[in-house]
Amino acid sequence: MSLLLLNREIGILEFNSRVLAQAEDPKIPLLERIRFLSIVSSNLDEFFEIRMSGIKEQLIDNSLKVGSDGRTIAESYELVSQHTHTLVERQYHLYQQVLIPQLRKAGIEFLLPDYWNDEQRVWAEDFFKEELFPLLTPIALDPVHPFPRVINKSLNFIVQLDGKDAFGRKANLAVVQAPRALPRLVKMPHRLSGNTSSFVFLSSFIQAYVGQLFPGMKVLGCYPFRVTRNSDLFVSDDEITDLRQALQGELPTRHLGDAVRLEANINIPDALLQRLCKENNLDMRDCYRVNGPVNLVRLAQLPDLVDEPKLVFKPYTPAIPFKTGSGNGAVSFFERIKQADILLHHPYESFEPVLDLLREASRDPHVLAIKQTVYRTGDKSPVMEALIEAAQNGKEVTVVLELLARFDEQTNINWAARLEEVGAHVVYGVVGHKCHAKLLLIVRKEKIHKSGKTSLVRYAHLGTGNYHPRTAKLYTDFGLMTCDPLITKDVHQVFQQLTGTGMQLETRELWEAPFTMLEQLVHHIRAETKAAKQGKKARIIGKMNALLEKTIIEELYKASQAGVKIDLIVRGVCALRPGVKGLSENIKVRSIVGRFLEHHRIYYFYHGGSEQVYLSSADWMERNLLRRVEVAFPVKDPKLKQRVINEGLMILLKDNASAWLMKPDGGYVKSKPRSNQTPIVGQLELLKKFARGESAG
Repeated sequence: MSLLLLNREIGILEFNSRVLAQAEDPKIPLLERIRFLSIVSSNLDEFFEIRMSGIKEQLIDNSLKVGSDGRTIAESYELVSQHTHTLVERQYHLYQQVLIPQLRKAGIEFLLPDYWNDEQRVWAEDFFKEELFPLLTPIALDPVHPFPRVINKSLNFIVQLDGKDAFGRKANLAVVQAPRALPRLVKMPHRLSGNTSSFVFLSSFIQAYVGQLFPGMKVLGCYPFRVTRNSDLFVSDDEITDLRQALQGELPTRHLGDAVRLEANINIPDALLQRLCKENNLDMRDCYRVNGPVNLVRLAQLPDLVDEPKLVFKPYTPAIPFKTGSGNGAVSFFERIKQADILLHHPYESFEPVLDLLREASRDPHVLAIKQTVYRTGDKSPVMEALIEAAQNGKEVTVVLELLARFDEQTNINWAARLEEVGAHVVYGVVGHKCHAKLLLIVRKEKIHKSGKTSLVRYAHLGTGNYHPRTAKLYTDFGLMTCDPLITKDVHQVFQQLTGTGMQLETRELWEAPFTMLEQLVHHIRAETKAAKQGKKARIIGKMNALLEKTIIEELYKASQAGVKIDLIVRGVCALRPGVKGLSENIKVRSIVGRFLEHHRIYYFYHGGSEQVYLSSADWMERNLLRRVEVAFPVKDPKLKQRVINEGLMILLKDNASAWLMKPDGGYVKSKPRSNQTPIVGQLELLKKFARGESAG
């Protein structure tokens, strides 16, 4: 099977290559290209912190161990390192040779010290003395001051010196760390920059005036560098007694893990580069000499600092499918949901209805309980504020808060404390199984029509994305509001398993990982395989962020060999090889990379013409299906089901201008419309449809 699977890390780098292609695309507004460039750097940071650090640990344990793609760990490391160096070189070539000249032409400049005039130099020195100098701590390198363990991803400078200090010591080298609290881009006053939007990198101030930190010494050189460290947290499932306390003890060490990458300016002398590698236990393969800033992530702030509407995407307002809130004309969400299920498609439709449902529930005297899963929600969250208000209003509020949401751990710890202060029940899911399901359950006491009796009615919101208003404007996701008694009962049982203890509870409508989801996926794939073998029409369409799970890949290969037509829309890494004769010639894989991050997971099975459609938070990965709590839920309403098929799948399968088509070797080629075809960009088509006040259904 190993020869039939592709390398996971190479797949991640291929995805970032497609993101970088967005930055290379001249049809995309200039400042948005800068944003895509910075996204690649941000993605690579996490790639080294998590994936590359894992490879390096395996290198130490057993470099000859064979991975799922048939390569040894040593071979994989070499291959991944080569691909990463190529990607970074392409990134900085684009930055220097294309984007910088185009920014300058648009009146946006990054002014380097060599190009400052006298007035600008005076301003820069004043900024250094007033804003930077008091925060800088130079560390001389000598037997008493060994090389400091610089913080993960911090901006640092290694300074070459000549001379003797006040104690008569001969000084050769020093390290200076840039303050993390200060912005990396500083806008020059308009009176000094003329008609341009001129910016100065924080590193330029330090390089120009670093000599003031070493009075009487001669500065021979000052070179920026950055160290990326292993940032994967280790919390033992066996020994843990208090997850929150364990995390609070582990988080401070994240910034000081083992080094996995060194970035340095291209002008750094070889001897200094080798010294930095040695001090961080790295070899030259781990070193990236870059022709520009050592941290392009910081360029992400540029579009917000420049008022040039023509250089960014045209703004859009998410559609609101009905009047929300509590003003005149607003109808209770509970009444709306009773009439029919509600489907929301973000970011084309607003996330505000979800917030309004939660706010209404927090204030409705008939609502008795609210239960919600939270994975990522941000440090300023109207979702969490509504839950806090609900608890203050006497509702029984239960929040399953995932403390191990990577890089959001501290934010979630803070929210846990605030929720507990107002009497909410906060649980952290199941140790060893991250809770990634997106669920909201509301329990309301209602009268039964004319009888006057009351009963408890459940309402639910199930989604494919996080309860995060900011990412709801950037990620594509579906959310379903329903009071279907079978679905809401299943949601209740999922919460019961997360907060209590006991044997597995059977769910009738939901597929739940780690219990039934993989089993159900295999069952449905095999059903299509069986239909194809009987000469019947069979079709599978899957949309997800990643496809790595071996059992599913094996079943898809078998389905393809039986004649099932399979279309997979996989945004990121895909280990399956499509289009291999005799193996997967009936499988096509495409990736959509565009203005919005494709994020919803959709599972479609033709099922004899009844077309079963499930929405989910789960990718087809071993971690999602076996080591996380995930949910897949059916779209039962025929009109809503057709909307999901049209808006979530078909429009992207018709995309002939922004889709990337996967080749059997794991490479990708950009789709292009034929001469007789109209270019179709799926996301743009959806924006147009919702702007006209219609859904794609």
